[in-house]
Amino acid sequence: MRFLYQHWLSPDCRAVRVVCEEKRLDYEVRVEKTWERRPEFLALNPAAEVPVLVEPDGTVVAGALPICEYLEEIAFDADLPLLGTAPAGRAEVRRLVNWFGQKFAREVTTLLLSEKIDKLFMGRGEPDSDAIRAGKKNLGPHLDYIAFLTERRRWLAGEHYSLADIVAATQICCLDYLDDVPWDKYEGARDWYARIKSRPSFRPLLADSIPGLPPPKHYADLDF
Repeated sequence: MRFLYQHWLSPDCRAVRVVCEEKRLDYEVRVEKTWERRPEFLALNPAAEVPVLVEPDGTVVAGALPICEYLEEIAFDADLPLLGTAPAGRAEVRRLVNWFGQKFAREVTTLLLSEKIDKLFMGRGEPDSDAIRAGKKNLGPHLDYIAFLTERRRWLAGEHYSLADIVAATQICCLDYLDDVPWDKYEGARDWYARIKSRPSFRPLLADSIPGLPPPKHYADLDF
């Protein structure tokens, strides 16, 4: 069996789950409390970070992008090339993966999740209202950028659905779980995300529910 060590509300882990679903790969999720620094987990990834994928033959792959690229290589589907097929196309996919996986995460997701979720479950004190306000303020320009891209292309990186869409959508999915996305103000981003939500690969994420922290009613609604 293939095992994925993850946190429930981690965009990186969710991106790996979507790729596994797109590839129709069997896997079992194991929730890892990385702050406990279990020796058995540190042996898999000394960085003490998720996601970590362990293959049936014992192969260990750590980190969202390495895992996603690894899965693309071992289960390549010519009808669904998640990294593109031409050099320029692959470069654009990787540029946007970097944009949403790093820039968006740093400016928005990390601020909101660390304050609202990490502090809650790790007992690290009260949320920082300034950080929350900054994260919400930073979200708007990124949603505008999604609309800008999808007005000119069918998907974020071009005419085909790609890893760029997956990485962006899983960042936003976590924020939507917290009801932090003002969809009524960003129709272009909403229309794109609605197409993502309708994909079968995304349904398992929409079924997630963290004990003691249920999602808003619209979270799993394909029509918002």
